[in-house]
Amino acid sequence: MITPSSRQPVSARWHVRSSPLSGLLIFFLCTFWAFPNVLTGSAAYALSGKEPKPYALIFGTVWGPDDHPVYGVKVRIRRAGEKKFRWELYSDHNGEFAQRLPAGKEDYVVTADLKGFRSSNGKPLQLVSDVPVHIENDERADIGLHLK
Repeated sequence: MITPSSRQPVSARWHVRSSPLSGLLIFFLCTFWAFPNVLTGSAAYALSGKEPKPYALIFGTVWGPDDHPVYGVKVRIRRAGEKKFRWELYSDHNGEFAQRLPAGKEDYVVTADLKGFRSSNGKPLQLVSDVPVHIENDERADIGLHLK
């Protein structure tokens, strides 16, 4: 049986010894262990001597027939002169998508794959039209895909 008098005081059980060197040791360990983790993002590029490659960006939103964003739509992007789609991605919960493309003068076609998507009245959704996008260099193009 445990009685209050048989218990040890809390301070006696968890006594930690410290010396002036232990604080210094902890400081150096934290500093040199955390230092490589601090070098992220643009600081890592600056110290590595590499320049980030330029890119163009197509940013868009998929809009439903009721003018609300639509989640989970497969968006497909191809160059205007080609038939095969090179990039496929999905719209997020805000109906938005973004794709990096090589910088330079090029025309692209953006379309949506709507298999399995239906409107609230049960009719299959359709894309109003494919969206042509012209990119000059390393720029951002904002577009909207409207469904009916």
